[in-house]
This record gives sequence, structure tokens and C-alpha cells, in this order.
Amino acid sequence: GAILGGALGGLPRACAGGGCPEGSREAGGPAAAAAGSRGKGRRGGAGGAGAEGASCHRSASLDPRGLRGFPRNRLLEAVIDRYQQGKAAALRCQLCEKAPKEAAVMCEQCDVFYCDPCRLRCHPPRGPLAKHRLVPPAQGRVSRRLSPRKISTCTDHELENHSMYCVQCKSPVCYQCLEEGKHSSHEVKALGAMWKLHKSQLSQALNGLSDRAKEAKEFLVQLRNMVQQIQENSVEFEACLVAQCDALIDALNRRKAQLLSRVNKEHEHKLKVVRDQISHCTVKLRQTTGLMEYCLEVIKENDPSGFLQISDALIRRVHLTEDQWGKGTLTPRMTTDFDLNLDNAPLLQSIHQLDFVQMKVPAPPILQLEECCTHNNSATLSWKQPPLSTVQVEGYILELDDGNGGQFREVYVGKETMCTVDGLHFNSTYSARVKAFNKTGVSPYSKTLVLQTSEVAWFSFDPASAHADIIFSNDNLTVTCNSYDDRVVLGKTGFSKGLHYWELSIDRYDNHPDPAFGVARIDVLKDAMLGKDDKAWAMYVDNNRSWFMHNNSHTNRTEGGITKGATVGVLLDLTRRTLTFSINEDQQGPVAFENLEGLFFPAVSLNRNVQVTLHTGLPVPEFYTSRSAMQ
Repeated sequence: GAILGGALGGLPRACAGGGCPEGSREAGGPAAAAAGSRGKGRRGGAGGAGAEGASCHRSASLDPRGLRGFPRNRLLEAVIDRYQQGKAAALRCQLCEKAPKEAAVMCEQCDVFYCDPCRLRCHPPRGPLAKHRLVPPAQGRVSRRLSPRKISTCTDHELENHSMYCVQCKSPVCYQCLEEGKHSSHEVKALGAMWKLHKSQLSQALNGLSDRAKEAKEFLVQLRNMVQQIQENSVEFEACLVAQCDALIDALNRRKAQLLSRVNKEHEHKLKVVRDQISHCTVKLRQTTGLMEYCLEVIKENDPSGFLQISDALIRRVHLTEDQWGKGTLTPRMTTDFDLNLDNAPLLQSIHQLDFVQMKVPAPPILQLEECCTHNNSATLSWKQPPLSTVQVEGYILELDDGNGGQFREVYVGKETMCTVDGLHFNSTYSARVKAFNKTGVSPYSKTLVLQTSEVAWFSFDPASAHADIIFSNDNLTVTCNSYDDRVVLGKTGFSKGLHYWELSIDRYDNHPDPAFGVARIDVLKDAMLGKDDKAWAMYVDNNRSWFMHNNSHTNRTEGGITKGATVGVLLDLTRRTLTFSINEDQQGPVAFENLEGLFFPAVSLNRNVQVTLHTGLPVPEFYTSRSAMQ
């Protein structure tokens, strides 16, 4: 409604100011221009000629009626009437003879506005007029707008009403036009049906135009916001540029002071060397001059015997003094030149090359879900830049939380687009995200990916950390040893959280050795029985009994040993921080160790008389689950 009112509201203003003839001339060509030049006295006549000329898209010839033969634009007349009525400052009486007074009432039946004197004189409240309904002028104006539309008559046949619509000429026609007029061979349709159709089409077109106008308003708001943002960014950027240049100037001034300090030090050093040489040479010259004067006085003596008594000593002293003035004594120890040359060419070149770099912050990376996975307590993540992104990326930052919904932390910074993170907790849910960066800044984060680590551990023995005497087979699940001494081998996976259980089956057991089973730190001794140092917690067992051992301390001797085919179970509960052992699925002794905390690796120590096979990914045994239920 607002768009329609604005669109139609502009047209009457143009016509009221004398704009309709010009507008008709542009739309309707010469015929429309002629109609416009003579149609100012008729309401909407000029506009009607122009509009019909534009909608017919063909030349029109004048009949004997001249310009009066053109159809009147009744719609435009109604629009102008409503516009003028709406803009009127006050409704005036229609029966005043000279200066119309302001209307006081309107009679809906007479359709006349009355002032109070004219109402009493011309519309007395008696007789047949007593039944007429008098309403306020504003309400009467509304009633007049809502009154049934006037029936239009045909231009060519003034006594006939428009009853059909000519599709070819795009104008209403009467019955007589179809019978004997120029529309007799044209396609026609019912006037009411075409009226409703065109109204519907106009409404649909206005809806689309309304959407475009709404988008235009929003776009203008966006542009105005951009103007403000550009101004703010300009001020911020200028301040940043001034600060950067000032920082360069400050750095240059500091370097200038440092270089001047070096020049001053060189100046003081040269002066000191020269002054020391002047002092030394002055003293020596004074001594030499004194010796020369003394020798001259001795030469003047005429006593041969007295002269010869001291002449040898004087001659040696003169030669010695002369030798002291030897080569280099009378050479300056310092030059007057400053052997310093300021190399400012690279800096000048950098200043000349100082310019803006057109760079943008990278777009957030996209995690490639089909390549992201977890295995045991490790997670592999892969990501890429958006396909249409052209912004240069210098690296990526991968972040994971702590597996309990805590704070994110950086686990990788680099250029690669794939990363495997080891050492996570088992049976934990991790959230991962990644962002890109370049010299301009850091991108927003990617979408967060949730990863679930394995509930139970699947692992094998680790050849890399085992003693050299350990022999591996069966995909590193079976181990033995080629030494009679005990040697240690660890599992590949470390545990710091959760409940874990694994078993070791005894494949060979000769001469009743004492293999040990348990957990250890990564740096446990590899050439001694498990539990000999403070880095391992173990149970060692023979064919009759077992002991728990840590830091070479033996405790809890328990009857019951192992033979070939037996199974030793190790249960590490890091929720309760305990370590428990079993033989053939029965608990062996009490809880072996408590208050365990940190990172533990499955461990075994054995010699050449024993061979064991590792079994992982097992459920918790019944003896432990039943005991937990009782607690």
C-alpha cells in the first residue's frame, strides 16, 4: 500500500505543476503532445491522450470530433480527484453563492456539502429531507470515495456503456463497437474478467516491485553504514600508519644515537693514542737533548786524560740513545682517518620500497570429515581452504579441548593440512577446531568437530623401546628373549585415564623362570626384572607362587603360579588409581598397588625360557565388576 501510494502519489503532483504535457509527449509521441498542449482545461485529458497513445503502440488519426475523440483516462481523473480532496485544507460548502464557507455536514443522499446557514436554508430537517443522513465532512468524504463507481460510456457511442474488452487494441469497448465498429473482427473478452485479471497482474507486479524497493532501502542502509565504516576505518588506518612510521623514525633515531656513540668512542681512542705518543716522544726528546748538550760540553774539554776516562761510556750511551730512536719510533701510531663507513643503501632501498600490501584475513578452513578419524587414543584431523578462496595462507592453528569440555589449547601450528594427535585419553570426547593465519591476521575458526576415542585399547608390543635381546613375532603380539637374563618390553600405548584390561597367555614355560607382568614408565630399566626400580609396578610369578614388586620391594606373597597355557591378566583402573592382577581369570592376591597417577605403559620382563602372547581390547573381568557392584 505504501509503495502503491508513493507511485501514484507522484503522478498528480507532476500534473499539477504542468508536467503532464511533457510526460505525455515523451510517452505518446506527436499525437500525445498535441493532445497535451490543448488539454489543460479538461481534468486528465492530456494524461489520457498520452497514456492511450503509449499503450496502443500505433498511430492514431483524428476524426471530425478532433481531440475530443480520444478516450478519457477516467482512472487518472479519479486519482487526481482523490489527491485534490485529500490535499484540501478544509471542505467547503457547495451551495454558497460567493465565498464558500467551511462545510459543517454532508448529506449522504444528496451528496452535497453544506455550511450551517445553507443547511438550514436548503436542507431543512423536515418533510422528505428529515430521513436524509447528515454526517461530518470528513466522514462524508470517505463515503464518497467508497460510493459505487460510475459507469463509463463509449467514446464512439455515447449512449452505450463499456461491456467488453478488446484484447488487440487493449481498450474497453461497447456492444455496438463489436457489431458495426472497428473492433468487430478483434478478439474480445468480458470486461469484468479482464478487470480482475489486470488487477491481479498489477498486484503481483507491485509485490515484486515492493520487494525490489525494500531491497533497495536495505541496500541504501548498507551503503550508508559502509560510508560511516569507511570513515572510521580511515581514521584508524591513518593512526596506525602514523604510529608505524613514528616507530620507524624512533628506531632510526635510536640507531643514530648508537652509531654516534661508536664514532665518539673512536674519536676518544684516537686522541688518547696520539696524546700518549706525544707525551712519550716529548720525554725522550728532552732526554736526548740533555745528552747532546752534555756531550758538546765534554768535547770542549782540552784534558786528554780526563776526556778518555768518560769518552767510551758517552759513546755507548749516544749509540744506545740513537738506537732507541730506531725504526717506528717516529711513526704515528694512529691515523687521522675514521675507518667507518655507514652502509645505508639497504635501508634507503627499503624506505623507497615501503608500500601497502593488499592482503586479507584468510577464510575459515573446512574440516574434511571423511578424512578425520580416531584410533585408540589418537586422533587424525584433516582440513582445507574453501574452494573459491584466493587469499594467501601462511599456516594453520589446530586446537583441542581437554576431553572434558574444558578450555581449548593449541596442539599444532604449521603449514600442513593434516595432523595426528597422540596421547589422548581413552573413552573421552574431544572437540577440535582449526583456523588459518597470514601476515594480515587470523581467520575465524572452522566448525567444531567432535571426536570420540576408543573405549578399550588395542595395542601391541613396541620394538622401538624394547631391549635389543627381545624377539618379536606374530605382528609384535608375541615376544620371547635370546638371553638368560631378564629383559623388558613395553606396549605401544600409554594410559593416563580410564579402565584398561589386557591378558598375556604363556606359550612356553621352561625351567621355572620368574617372568614379571605390570606397568611401567617409558624410561624404565630394560635390562633388569620389572619392578627392580621405581619406574615399574609388577607381579612376578613362578610355578608355585607370586609377589608384587616396586622399587625392588617384594610384598604380598600369594600361592598359585603359572604353567604353559596359563593366562595372566593385568587390570589398570586409573579412575580408582589401582593395579590388580589375575591368573586364569581369578584375582591373584589383593589389590596390588594404589595411588597410581601419571602415564603408564603395559610392560613385561622375561628371559629365553618364556614366551608370551598379548591379548588386548578385552572387557573387564567378572571378579572386578562384581566387586565394584558390591562397593
